Amino acid sequence: MKNPPSSLRLALILALSMTGLCLVAAPAQADGPGTGTPYVVTLGDSYISGEAGRWAGSSNNSEAPADALGAHAYHDNASGTAEAIPKCHRSRSAEAFIGGGVGALNLSCSGARTTTGTGDDFKPGIDFYDNGAGRLGQAKALQQFATSHNVRQVAVSIGGNDFNFAAIVTQCVQDFLLSPSWAPDYCRDDSSVVANFTTANVTAVRGKIATALQNVRTAMRNAGYGDTAWTLVVQTYPSPIPNGSGFRYGQTGYSRQSVGGCGFWSADADWANSTALTTINSTVRAAITQSGLANTRLLELQSAFNGRRLCEKTVGLYEEVGLTSWTQPTAVDKTEWVNQIRTVTTVGSNYYIQESLHPNYWAQLALRSCLRQTYTQNRGGTCAITGTGLTNGEPRMTLG
Repeated sequence: MKNPPSSLRLALILALSMTGLCLVAAPAQADGPGTGTPYVVTLGDSYISGEAGRWAGSSNNSEAPADALGAHAYHDNASGTAEAIPKCHRSRSAEAFIGGGVGALNLSCSGARTTTGTGDDFKPGIDFYDNGAGRLGQAKALQQFATSHNVRQVAVSIGGNDFNFAAIVTQCVQDFLLSPSWAPDYCRDDSSVVANFTTANVTAVRGKIATALQNVRTAMRNAGYGDTAWTLVVQTYPSPIPNGSGFRYGQTGYSRQSVGGCGFWSADADWANSTALTTINSTVRAAITQSGLANTRLLELQSAFNGRRLCEKTVGLYEEVGLTSWTQPTAVDKTEWVNQIRTVTTVGSNYYIQESLHPNYWAQLALRSCLRQTYTQNRGGTCAITGTGLTNGEPRMTLG
């Protein structure tokens, strides 16, 4: 294995993580299980917290064309001036806020695993952690909230970080940047990557996800809910990059990363979709079965962004597609729904490295539409793009 620059590796590892108490909620009048304003609560990691939700597409010329939410995008404290938990990045475009008289509570956190992490950054897991000073695991926070609010649906996205998503992406980008096109070093066969997908590790992660889902049930039972009084929606993960043949940048030279922010060898991109993502999502599905919960619905998202993924041929940077602002009518269809992978390019900008390879503003609103449909239609399903333009301010998505 090569010995890549420590600064690059550290920057990517620290921030590519799918990196709990946000009370940005709808009507305050609610008085417990079965009565009052109905609520949707979201739990889990960055793929549901709203990470990257500030940006609607990308431009290498200026932040302005893509800056949909501005500097307060992740500020979820009571005054809207800061984050309740630093770096959780619960954006205002997050999918929890389905509207229609339904309240919302976003307890998820970018970087969260199934269990709480108390290192340099607090990352609440879906457990009952309580430090006695206001730091709570997401299940504990759910239990406290549900005791005095009418929670009808809980949506969960979890497991990606237990498979070490950040480290995998880091290794793939490093291998792309540090090996030539005539002798590519692929991440798909690096020992540090392969170790995440052994039978033993898949089994272990499946068990962790199952336990997390059981913790949600325990929290709701402790809050006074019968198992049929609420539903659990479990999400799979969407594909953020196309297969190798779908990239609009070649893999000779460095433009795939320096221009597109998608530094993967084509063979690694194929592997990421066919093996890594497929394994993670199949593990999530298997964990639902292992959990034994009967009130679950599966929201399939693996193909939800197809046609709008990072560096995909069908979309482009603002300057590539001849647009100047996210407010233009065709921006939702012509620009990317996944944020660029960034390294030192965040210096002096308003971008965070942890926003890399995450669903952006357009994608968050698309996911919101999907989640709303699970709520109003009382079912799970596969969500996909089914039209161009916006409807009620959101991309056109259909729950099939």
